Amino acid sequence: MTPRQLVSRVLAVALCAFTLAQVNYPVLAPQPQLAVFALLGLVICFLNIPIHPTLKDNAVAKASDILLAVLTTVCCGWVLVQNEPSFQRLWQDGSSLGNRAGFETSADILVGVIGLLIVIEAARRSLGWALPIMSGLFLVYAYIGPSMPDWLFPHRGYSIERIVAQTFLQAQGTFGVALSVMFTYVFLFVIFGAFLAATGATRFIIDFAQSVFGSSPGGPAKVAVLSSGLMGSLSGSAVANTATTGTFTIPMMRSAGFKATTAAGIQAAASSGGALMPPVMGAGAYMMLEIIDPPVTYLQIIRAALIPAVLYYLSLFLITHFHARSTEGSAAALKASAVQTKPIAESLMEGVVFATALGTLILMLIVGYTPFRAVTVSLLAIVVVGAFNPRTRLSLSAIIEAFAKSARDVVSLVAASASVGIIIGIVTLTGIGTRLPATILPLAEQSLFLALLLIMVSSIVLGMGLPSAVCYLLLATLIGPVLGNLGVVPLAAHMFIFYFGMMSMVTPPVALAGYAAASIAGTNIMQTSFAAFRFALVGFTLPFIFVYRPELLMLTPTGDAAGPLEMFVPVLMGTLGVLCFASAITGQLRNALTTPLRVAMYAAAALLLAPGPDVAVAGLNVPILDGTGVVLFGVIYVLNGRR
Repeated sequence: MTPRQLVSRVLAVALCAFTLAQVNYPVLAPQPQLAVFALLGLVICFLNIPIHPTLKDNAVAKASDILLAVLTTVCCGWVLVQNEPSFQRLWQDGSSLGNRAGFETSADILVGVIGLLIVIEAARRSLGWALPIMSGLFLVYAYIGPSMPDWLFPHRGYSIERIVAQTFLQAQGTFGVALSVMFTYVFLFVIFGAFLAATGATRFIIDFAQSVFGSSPGGPAKVAVLSSGLMGSLSGSAVANTATTGTFTIPMMRSAGFKATTAAGIQAAASSGGALMPPVMGAGAYMMLEIIDPPVTYLQIIRAALIPAVLYYLSLFLITHFHARSTEGSAAALKASAVQTKPIAESLMEGVVFATALGTLILMLIVGYTPFRAVTVSLLAIVVVGAFNPRTRLSLSAIIEAFAKSARDVVSLVAASASVGIIIGIVTLTGIGTRLPATILPLAEQSLFLALLLIMVSSIVLGMGLPSAVCYLLLATLIGPVLGNLGVVPLAAHMFIFYFGMMSMVTPPVALAGYAAASIAGTNIMQTSFAAFRFALVGFTLPFIFVYRPELLMLTPTGDAAGPLEMFVPVLMGTLGVLCFASAITGQLRNALTTPLRVAMYAAAALLLAPGPDVAVAGLNVPILDGTGVVLFGVIYVLNGRR
């Protein structure tokens, strides 16, 4: 191990230890603790990710990495020292950085400028150019506000000093809500996932899925869907989920007769839905707790997420089932030989640690413990319960390796959150977040659907190339207020944004989950991305459905809890609509669908999933479109059965 690697590992362990200690027993003030978090995360980023892949062994490039690590320490250290009461004797002019807002010294501004450049460079190294360019454009926008045309929200403009203070020195930018959520919630679940993986949870999930679905039609693909749903709920990352489970499931599907592009597309679509699955939702539920106004409870969020997530994965199960019966799937997809199954009882025994950890986490959240306390106790449960079995026992070296892996996985999120913080700071400074609704609201007066369609496109575009958690934070900041002003139930509005942020992972041309699956399968990136997009189509319709039918979120149109009778018809129609959609996508039902019947099946799906007016029949309100869709499906079902 080189000195650089040793330093990186020590910092990784320090980052994990500091986070676990600080969130449970805080010692530092809020902004100083984020400064330490950013300092450790960004330094690890510069020590592990080269300025360019081709220069990883270049001496000058390595020296620049060390220089950036030192500058990061200075800039984040300055924010720490100038805000933490423990260092009061070192404060400039006897006042903290927060107290001298608007009267920053030249040293403050210099630190801020360098800090912003460091954050943008870290985001570029870890995520590519998309987010750094966006952050840079927002900084320019804040400066040249008076010169902007009317359609780009002009404003009075701000000095460089004011911009730097807002985006780096004060608590509304880099060290604001985005980094706070990453520190308080997301990183803890990254550590949680790393500890579970160290005990063999990944292998257990796949073995369990194989035991349940391995011998059914399309078994390998169903294994991919189930395992991706379970893993994605914990990781929250579509790309990481694809890379983890895809290495097992894609070759399994290929050996069963699935085309390489089809196998990769199914895996990418399944992985992208993992963060939509309660109870964990890849920490998405806890981000909503911080952002949604008026506040909602954890139980309200997971209740709302349950039915749409079930419908999404039901569509994938149906797609794989129908595909296995199609000509493309061939008879090979029906064989169980491609899947090495274990008895369910044996799989369950191997999953004791997984079940204990997840059960502890859910139980503590339900009874009202904070997410970080629940995760901390669950980590202890993993270590304690795992110690009873040599296969799951975590040695000191395994724990250190889990910490190191967690830190490596989180550095891109730290850089992304800090960069998103720049955007949030500018949005707050210029007031664009309150002016954007004024542009969309008139459109909503003509058609709520058109307004939602515009927001969908905006969400997908903004979400391209961003980690799932960061994507939601950015979208909630920019677009969340718009939906709130449209009269949509707040929880439904944020679920709408959350869904399309996740769906950006399978939306060409920047379909990151599709890219990851294509690299494993050795297929064309664009072909794989379009296949994933096709299999995930239900995920693009569900947000519209639950905005118009909040009963699918277990909510009434006023935002109150919905009862079973209120939910029955919307859930029934949604389930039948998903069945029709899956059938139309694969061209299968009882038998292969002819072209006219396939078109009719798409029409039935649209009728069942779209809201419509009611008519009174025998004293009951019957939805016209739903009734038409049911009749049309019945006709297709009968006709498709004839040979």
